[in-house]
Amino acid sequence: MQSLDFLSRRQLMAALAGGAALAALPSRVFAQQPLPPLIKLVVGYSAGGPVDGAARLLAPALGQELGTQVIVDNRPGAAGSLGGNAVAKAPPDGAMLFFGASPTITINPNVQRSMPFDPMKDLTPLAPLVDYTNVLVVNNDLPVRSVGELLAYAKAKPGKLFYGSAGVGASNHLSGALLEKMSGVQLTHVPYKGSAPALADVMAGTVPMMFDIIATSRPFIQSGKLRALAVTSRQRNRMLPDVPTMIESGVPGYDVGGWFGLYGPARMDPALVARVNAAAQKMLAREDIAHRLREQGYEVWAGAPEVLATKGVSDRKLWASASKGIEAE
Repeated sequence: MQSLDFLSRRQLMAALAGGAALAALPSRVFAQQPLPPLIKLVVGYSAGGPVDGAARLLAPALGQELGTQVIVDNRPGAAGSLGGNAVAKAPPDGAMLFFGASPTITINPNVQRSMPFDPMKDLTPLAPLVDYTNVLVVNNDLPVRSVGELLAYAKAKPGKLFYGSAGVGASNHLSGALLEKMSGVQLTHVPYKGSAPALADVMAGTVPMMFDIIATSRPFIQSGKLRALAVTSRQRNRMLPDVPTMIESGVPGYDVGGWFGLYGPARMDPALVARVNAAAQKMLAREDIAHRLREQGYEVWAGAPEVLATKGVSDRKLWASASKGIEAE
């Protein structure tokens, strides 16, 4: 098997080549590219979850900017891999696009034994859409009020401090694994079938801590049912401005989060890629869309296709280190 470093360089160059070609195209070419009358925006998770919610917010707005109808098509399974594989195998005509969540693109290749496609080779990056950060929350009865106190507590009780997650290989699982590697503490992972039951058990005290999306934890933090220790981004989050970052809290270099991006099948026409990217950027520039995203706990993340390609490669390498020895079912 080729090394990840080799694959990363080769695949990134291939992805960026499409972005370079876009810059040379005049804007009038974009409008000449035909679009199907209906675009299926594939979501690799069930209806009602956070990925589905963001996709359903953006799908009609994207359709407005493209001048065609865009509908959400849920194809759950294998942490998003089934939906991504459907798009990877589709014709590159724009009729089927992938609303890719970062774990599918960057974590699954590291932890799934037989992933049906390679996101770096079999998908075309079209546009970054949104990003989000997590927050480390603990049960109120845990006798710690900072990350420093948490790490001291964990070092005094090796392996006896448990943390919940949405499942083996989930981003909040690997956030805990990364904390172990970067701080030298020994924690014990407790996988759940989704973040919601894990969060409920943190509040109940069944497990004392977990990493969670800010949007879902924030109401419980504000009501006093959970204690927030730190956010996982490099800068503080506007939704929790009084909560320090992991870096501020004494874990240098701890800067992780999640994101959603728009992808198409491999070998899409560069002019079609440019048209979809231009529509996505115009959509994200709308204040009504930005406001609704912020209400869901997300931040606008607009940019060229190569921005999404570069982020995918760098995060895949980051999670390769954190996920070493972890294998999802």
